[in-house]
Amino acid sequence: MLLELADIERARARTGGRVHATPMMSSTTVGDELGVRLHLKAELFQKTGSFKPRGVFNKLLSMDSAGLARGLVSLSAGNHAAALAYGATAMGATATIVMPVSAMPSKVEATKRYGGEVVQTSGSLLDACLTLQRERGLTLVHPFDDLAVMAGQGTVGLELLEQVPEADLVLVPVGGGGLISGVAAAIKLRHPSVRVVGVEPEGADAMSRSLERGAPVHLDKVDTIADGLAAPFAGEHTLRHVQRFADEIIRLTDREIADAVLVLIQRCKLGAEPSGAASLAALLSGKVSPAAGSTVVCVISGGNIEPNVLKRLL
Repeated sequence: MLLELADIERARARTGGRVHATPMMSSTTVGDELGVRLHLKAELFQKTGSFKPRGVFNKLLSMDSAGLARGLVSLSAGNHAAALAYGATAMGATATIVMPVSAMPSKVEATKRYGGEVVQTSGSLLDACLTLQRERGLTLVHPFDDLAVMAGQGTVGLELLEQVPEADLVLVPVGGGGLISGVAAAIKLRHPSVRVVGVEPEGADAMSRSLERGAPVHLDKVDTIADGLAAPFAGEHTLRHVQRFADEIIRLTDREIADAVLVLIQRCKLGAEPSGAASLAALLSGKVSPAAGSTVVCVISGGNIEPNVLKRLL
C-alpha cells in the first residue's frame, strides 16, 4: 500500500493545531558558490527540535481512545523519543521509549522532560520494544514504518512546495525512511518533475543496502555521527515508498556531514544536528550536482545537537 496525496492532506488538516509550519530560508552566498538558488526548510524549528512531531501527532490523532489509554511504546535514538513523549503528554497518554545506552544524554533528558519513560538497552531496540509492548499491553507507535507516521512527515513536502513552488531538486536526510517516504510522496504526487534525493551516512546505510537487495536490510551495527539517521534497518513501507517516489539515495561520510554542520552554523546561522545537516552535505561534497541556476531545497530535519558533539566539531 502506498500513500496517496489525500492521506497527506488529511494529515495536515488533522495536525495543523499541534505542529508548526516551519520557515523556509534562503542562503544566497552559499547558493552562489554552488551555482544554485539554495533554500533551507528549517524543520529544526519544529516542536521538540525536529520534524518528528508531525508523524507522531498524525498517528496519535488517528488512534482510538482505547489504544491511547493502554499507553504507548516505541524505540528511538532520540528525536522520535522526544516527539512521542511530547505528543503523548499533550494527548493525556503515557509513553515508554526504548533508547540505546549510547543515546545522546541530552536527548534522553529531553525525552524525560517531555514526560516519557526511558528504558535503555545495549541490545536490540526492536526486541526490547516488542517485549515491553507484550508484557505491558502497550500500543506500538513505530518511529518510521507506519503509514500514518509517514503521512504526517509528508506535510513537510506540502509546505515546501507552497514555499518554493519552483523547486527543481529536494534533498532529504534518510534514517529509517519515514521522512523521505512522506516528503517524496507529497512532492511527486503534486509535481512529478521535481527531483527528490535522499542522503544517508555510510555507517548507517540501511536504505541503500535495502534498495540494492530489493528487501529490507538489518545492519549488524551502525557507526555515524548522525545519530538521528542511525536506524539499523529500513522498513517495509518505507522501502516501498522510496522505490516508488525517490529518485536516488546517496551515501555520505561523517566528515562530509560534520563539514556541513559547521557551514550551517557559520554561514547560515542555523544550529543543525548532524542528521539535519546531511542534506546540505550532499551539495557541499559534490555528491549531488544540480544543474547550474536550478532551485534546490535542503530539508534541515533537526537541531538537537549534543553539546559535546558540537564542541568536538568546533
